[in-house]
Amino acid sequence: MGVGRALMLALAFLAVATLPAAFALLFCYDEILDRVVCGWSEWRERRREKRTIARLDRAVEADALTRDIDLSEFDSADRRPLEQLAADLRRLRGQRVGGVGRSMVWHSALVRAYDDRLRRACRALGVTEHLAELDGVDQDIERVRVEGVLHAAGLALPAARPGQWQRHR
Repeated sequence: MGVGRALMLALAFLAVATLPAAFALLFCYDEILDRVVCGWSEWRERRREKRTIARLDRAVEADALTRDIDLSEFDSADRRPLEQLAADLRRLRGQRVGGVGRSMVWHSALVRAYDDRLRRACRALGVTEHLAELDGVDQDIERVRVEGVLHAAGLALPAARPGQWQRHR
């Protein structure tokens, strides 16, 4: 009888110890069930999103699009923020348009500085440009094209006449 009594005592102790957990389970089963169901649905949604992203990556070949981009260029010390490049372009453009009566040396240095900022902005936004390869009227046409592409990419530059803004569509 000693073993039977010890077993009964252990079962009674176990019943008393688990009684609060049983009451909590009984009174909070709907909240527990809700948390389990919400967790399950969130897990399924995350899994579905990952599969969709993977399918889209395969469809557009995202690796092929970014393979040629050198990300180390973004960390270089001489790289200026895009906001500063835009401000430089606006300032230089205004000086270029309003620089009547200045010497040809000053004007050519200003155009070179403006083209340099255009090239930097193109590199920052991933736009192809051919300003260094051209000269004369061809370079002027390329400059207008690059300004339009940069404007379409979100970099607003002033138009040729002061007080007006470019409209490229």
